Amino acid sequence: MKRTILVAGGGISGIGAARMLLATGTSVILYDGNETLDTEALREKFPGQEIEIVLGELPDTVITRITACVISPGIPLKVPFVKQLRKAGIPIWSEIEAAFRHGKGRLAAITGTNGKTTTTALTGQMLENYYESSFVVGNIGTAYTEEALKMTEASVTVAEVSSFQLETIDTFHPQVSAILNLTPDHLDRHGSMEEYIRVKELVTKNQGTEDVCVLNYEDPVLRAFGEGLSVKVLWFSSKQRIPGGIYLEGTSIVSELSGKREVLVETGELKILGVHNYENAMAATAVSFAMGVPMEVLQKTLREFQAVEHRIEFVVERDQVAYYNDSKGTNPDAAIQGIRAMTRPTVLIAGGYDKGSAYGEWLEACLGRVKSLILLGATAEKIAKEAEPLGFPEVRFASSMEEAVKCAKAAAKPGDAVLLSPACASWGMFRNYEERGRIFKKLVLE
Repeated sequence: MKRTILVAGGGISGIGAARMLLATGTSVILYDGNETLDTEALREKFPGQEIEIVLGELPDTVITRITACVISPGIPLKVPFVKQLRKAGIPIWSEIEAAFRHGKGRLAAITGTNGKTTTTALTGQMLENYYESSFVVGNIGTAYTEEALKMTEASVTVAEVSSFQLETIDTFHPQVSAILNLTPDHLDRHGSMEEYIRVKELVTKNQGTEDVCVLNYEDPVLRAFGEGLSVKVLWFSSKQRIPGGIYLEGTSIVSELSGKREVLVETGELKILGVHNYENAMAATAVSFAMGVPMEVLQKTLREFQAVEHRIEFVVERDQVAYYNDSKGTNPDAAIQGIRAMTRPTVLIAGGYDKGSAYGEWLEACLGRVKSLILLGATAEKIAKEAEPLGFPEVRFASSMEEAVKCAKAAAKPGDAVLLSPACASWGMFRNYEERGRIFKKLVLE
């Protein structure tokens, strides 16, 4: 008798997990609490495969038929059906847990508050430039479950993993893990900074003494965490020499990972801007080194790598005004990095969904750099209120991205920059930060 698994969520993660499980001969029930979804449109995503679809409330009759549930990361664990499953003793796995159980080869997992996508993309490039079979999966855009069955024992995979995915891991075991930094984010979901940190640190949960964890020496929480780990820790630092680690020394990225001091690259040779990106480059190098990539391949890749879309991405220069898309700056700390990378007087477009963040530190980083602040979305009034006592030269409101771009064009003078770096999530106005960034770029280019 085939086992039956419930896959909760009809988005990218859920569809990927359901396809993978069906391909392994598992019976799947795809469930989504949104009863207005089109059942037939969902069914069309599984050509030639038999799948049961349940929308709305989850009946008890379904719970009695399943052996486990694979839950999409966007579903909070406090919702009623999760409580039903837990009461019934049904194991709840994240999509990365399900994928790990079916994937093969070696795995690197990268998490942290900011820099995950750039670090994962760069690591993926490093692995691809050396190994015949490599995969880049997770929050970066390709569901881990979509690729898991293509992997062999010779494959290497790098996964960008979020706190939402780590909440429900069980056997998930990367040979190399990395936590880039920890600053307040998703507190509306996790409830406290302590819980957010605990969940992020779960990336090392199943690692042993033969495994590696890459950590940021300049993050006080991670420094304390790393000093108590039994795994081998590789440190990176943008502020000081770390014996046996990788660090920024003046304008040089220096490695002692192989036991000797060697300058890998000068920051001026990189095509990614800002100290935060130098940290991302160091983290990716340490992860890839731990995965067995030789130094000469790491050096070559560092020089060739282009910036990730939506992360301080140069769009165009028009009328001597440079436009940058940093839509992936979805929290204040990420947006601080975006504004610090600007070398011109800046017109800043910000605001969006309210995740419960505080904006004071970000706004202070904007002082002296931002000549005009254009706000939109649910957080606009909240940000304006925090900005008022700081004496911003100009704060304006926009009801749409189109209006915000028009306001920015009017406010910018030759020699200025216009930066979209929202410091907030995109939900409410856009499906995701990618859509927000692409709409911004389209409006700018028009």
